[in-house]
Amino acid sequence: MTLTRRERLRDLHTKLLVEERSLDAGARRRLYATAGVLVGVGLVGFIVLLVGVVTQTGIERLDEPVDAWFDDLRSPATTPFMIALAVIFGPVALPIIVLVVTVVWSIVAKHLWRPLLLAGGMVTGVVLAQVIAPIVQHPRPPVEDMLFGPDHSFSFPSGHVLGASNFFLLLAFLLASRLQQRWFTALAVTVAIVMVVTQAAGRIYLGYHYLSDTMASVTLAMMILGCVIAIDTRRTVRVPPEELEQTTIVPSA
Repeated sequence: MTLTRRERLRDLHTKLLVEERSLDAGARRRLYATAGVLVGVGLVGFIVLLVGVVTQTGIERLDEPVDAWFDDLRSPATTPFMIALAVIFGPVALPIIVLVVTVVWSIVAKHLWRPLLLAGGMVTGVVLAQVIAPIVQHPRPPVEDMLFGPDHSFSFPSGHVLGASNFFLLLAFLLASRLQQRWFTALAVTVAIVMVVTQAAGRIYLGYHYLSDTMASVTLAMMILGCVIAIDTRRTVRVPPEELEQTTIVPSA
């Protein structure tokens, strides 16, 4: 039987973009709850940091002492490693890495849904950083403290930290949510947290950001991750019909 053009497009859409998985109702609720907590905590944290930076109160008071502490930690052995991280998660290398991961993942997995979620989350982070920074206009540390060339742009939030946070946190969720193995989930989350903290420390160490800048990036990444979890759950999670019937039964009086 010959398929019509509409049927072929629907078939292609199903193969590439439809990725369904079966979870019980409780697991789906936990995913939505996790998404809500991430968005809520991230939003509150970002607002607190933003108010502190604008009014120069709160955590803003820790920026200078933390920056001075990292300056004291500088050494010829550590600096090249921090510079390498800055390059890898910079505006040139990271988009190439994301593009390669997205294309390879799409080919190997033969679907586009999760690779597109990763790419969409990364692009969202870039847009947020580019929009927020010139509005807040938070100055960077002194140019003479920068170890990898001068940067006169605004620093709130840190684009490097936001990019690294989005990449590792989104990748951890998109992989662990399908594998459903506790050991892998623990490993993925641990690696993501370590990489985020390392990148945040590196930006302060190199003299390009303050603590408030890096923490703002983490809160934005939390909100993006929460949104991705909610979208992915809505799009892919299917509860078995028998469970749906049980949950909709109203007990008689």
